[in-house]
Amino acid sequence: MNLVQSHTTVSLLEELRGKTEIASLRLLAEFFPNEVAFSSSLGYEDQVITDFILANDLPIRIFTLDTGRLFEETYKTLQRTNNRYDTKLEVIFPKHEAVEKLLNEKGPYSFYESVENRKECCFIRKVEPLNRALVGVKVWVTGIRAEQSNNRQSMERVEWDEAHGLFKFHPLLDWDFEQVKAYVKTHNIPYNPLHDKGFVSIGCAPCTRAIREGEDFRAGRWWWEDESKKECGLHSPQPAAADRPEGGLNTEA
Repeated sequence: MNLVQSHTTVSLLEELRGKTEIASLRLLAEFFPNEVAFSSSLGYEDQVITDFILANDLPIRIFTLDTGRLFEETYKTLQRTNNRYDTKLEVIFPKHEAVEKLLNEKGPYSFYESVENRKECCFIRKVEPLNRALVGVKVWVTGIRAEQSNNRQSMERVEWDEAHGLFKFHPLLDWDFEQVKAYVKTHNIPYNPLHDKGFVSIGCAPCTRAIREGEDFRAGRWWWEDESKKECGLHSPQPAAADRPEGGLNTEA
């Protein structure tokens, strides 16, 4: 981050200090007209932010990534959300050529064989589509919460993302899980019924399971891997475009 970007980040943090989540989103939409986007996984946190945006008619684009391996419950949540808010959330798909090549060369479950294979699948199905979806975006809104994993506890509400050349805003960063559930219940927001079955973080069906009592929030994702590598690459530090190795972004957690 250069000095100008650092100064702007500090300025944004100051502007948003003391403002509610909705007021902060409204202010960002005013500062960056038509350049603020929210990426939703349709999980608990993201449904809360979707309600912030749509219930208050905020001019913020909402999109979701369809990896091709989602739970049926996730698709039903998408439909219920569209019906509830009389909208059609934008759906971004991976490039079919890359998916075909992966399955033809390595089969449908290569991600179980190694961390490298899993990151390759995540890149094709999630990271590359996200990169396309963020072209032209100046502020990327996320549903990240600090308590979700150790590497998210040091995040600020506003951060500069060097890889994508934009700001990231985490309106729910300081919320705990009980606050999220209470908001969903109070406002009768559609949510993924898998949450009622012990699924906390919901991603692709082959890579997500319910967590057991005492396990942390990320335990249900890629449970066969070492704890230190449990990120798909969407929110991992990545090199700037000019420094990226051939083959795409680094998806190391």
